[in-house]
Amino acid sequence: MVIGAGPAGLAGAVAAGELGLRTALVDAAELTGGQFYRGPSPALGARRPEALHHAWSAYADLRERLRHCPAVSHLPGHHVWSVVRDPGHADRWTVHALTGPDGTDRAPVRLAARGLLIAAGAVERHLPFPGWTLPGVVGAGGAQAMLKSGLVLPGRRIVVAGSGPLLLAAATSLTAAGADVPALVEATGYLGYARHPGALAANPGKAAEAVTHGGALLRHRVPLYARSAVTAAHGRQRVEAVTVARLDRRWRPVPGTARRIACDAVAVGHGLIPQLDLVTTLGCAVRPTADGTHAVATDRSLATSVPTVWAAGETRGIGGAAVALAEGELAGLAAGARLRGAAVPPARTARLRRRIARLRSFADAMAAVHAPGPGWPEWLTDDTEVCRCEEVTADRVREAAADLGARDTRTVKLLTRAGMGWCQGRICATAVACLATRYGASDAGPAPDRRPLAAPVPLAALAELPAESGPKTAEPT
Repeated sequence: MVIGAGPAGLAGAVAAGELGLRTALVDAAELTGGQFYRGPSPALGARRPEALHHAWSAYADLRERLRHCPAVSHLPGHHVWSVVRDPGHADRWTVHALTGPDGTDRAPVRLAARGLLIAAGAVERHLPFPGWTLPGVVGAGGAQAMLKSGLVLPGRRIVVAGSGPLLLAAATSLTAAGADVPALVEATGYLGYARHPGALAANPGKAAEAVTHGGALLRHRVPLYARSAVTAAHGRQRVEAVTVARLDRRWRPVPGTARRIACDAVAVGHGLIPQLDLVTTLGCAVRPTADGTHAVATDRSLATSVPTVWAAGETRGIGGAAVALAEGELAGLAAGARLRGAAVPPARTARLRRRIARLRSFADAMAAVHAPGPGWPEWLTDDTEVCRCEEVTADRVREAAADLGARDTRTVKLLTRAGMGWCQGRICATAVACLATRYGASDAGPAPDRRPLAAPVPLAALAELPAESGPKTAEPT
């Protein structure tokens, strides 16, 4: 079974299915493609959805191969909330999911599999600032999702800010769709890539992508503010302006450099974080990454530390669609060889491993260049909300760590409720961990927690689970 139908999951399902391995491709969305190849609903009647993407041909080819692969069953609208090993069969897994848009059908489904390929993708990393809860402040990836899936913009005059190459893509897409982008605000700048000449030389296409984006932004006269950040958003009913300040090398605002820029929306994001809820629940080993997050650890065949579980794409570390496609294919081939005994040409796997190594070298460089600096909490005021769901402010996190003796993020959570809301820390966990460390917690690193549930699930749905002896739905892999 493949969990996630983005570039990695789609490539993995097709590769395994073409080897004759019966495969279920499970995803929460109705359409394949994940966040990268997210497309508008057919009801919107978009005539050229590919205009919002690059490398569309690779996705179109995979989608066509999937359509002609009878061994693969695509199961859309399945929100996986737990995966457990079948206690009666050591070589089988049970996958629990809710069905329907956003799981609203609340119909519990149990799926059976002999192996798992987890390609769960990533979530945006958010660093709070005063005013970030105003309407009109959205994630950089969220702005792209609105455009790709709904053909709408978060505003007309949009400041794009944060750190990482996603900002270039977001600004280019927004300007192409007719938005006015008065500023592209990058916290790190791009000269840091010069410290990684090997990765640049091995991936000349990445420089070409940057030149393409840069040319588009020049044509639209979008000014770049390097080593700067949005340190506050202002407005009454919605955002009306932002404050942009220069940063020092530790990401602390430089006094006297603040300027105000009028806008009606802000698309802000500081890179992506691998989605690890499922792999940590399974007990898969993780590794630290260069930008202060964690990713699942795998061997050369992309097998995790748990037998018959593979991982590919952003789950292994943020790297983009190209590396996700290669890793998904390699993991699918490995699963086919292991579970079905299929013969895979060594030249094919060798070619994929070389491609992955080359692309991952650039991904590692990218993570190091755009890693958040430790001084960003100086943007915050005491009353800045850090956890939006539970309305936990920065001073409450400081009080828990500095005054009440919390020495880890779990204790900070218990004392403040930060991370206990609907998003379960997906938005605030990084910020809370950084603040807790700053204010005295000794064990507040961003290592992922091990959770029994990977997604919100109603108690009523748990009560309706089918008996263990009779799964409601089974799709062997």
